[in-house]
Parts: sequence; C-alpha cells; structure tokens
Amino acid sequence: MLVFAALVLFIGAVFNVVAWPRFFKRVATDTRARDAAGRPTAFYRVHLVLVVIAIVIAVASVVAGILLLV
Repeated sequence: MLVFAALVLFIGAVFNVVAWPRFFKRVATDTRARDAAGRPTAFYRVHLVLVVIAIVIAVASVVAGILLLV
C-alpha cells in the first residue's frame, strides 16, 4: 500500500511539473497579462502564484513519496 501511495504522489508531481508551466506560457502571452505600459496585471500575478504553489506541492509530493519508500 505504501508503494501505491508513493506512486500516486509521484504521478501527481509529474502532472504539476508538466501541466502548470505549459499553462503559464499561455497566460504570459495572453493580452490580459500586461497593461498598456507593459507591466504585469493582477491576472498575470494570480496565475504566477498558482503555478508557484503547484510546483511547491509537486516538490513536497516527491519528498513525501521518497519518504514513504525509504
């Protein structure tokens, strides 16, 4: 059961690392991401925070998966 739990954590981590940065590339090129002066908007900042949180969760999932296997 511990191996299954670790596997689920690893799969979730891979998903976060693959999906969120690709999503953020689309957000960064969206017209709502920058104002007329070229500064990042709230739309951009909110999505940046979401991506950072997702990557932190991915790292925590990998660490937890490794600890389950050790």
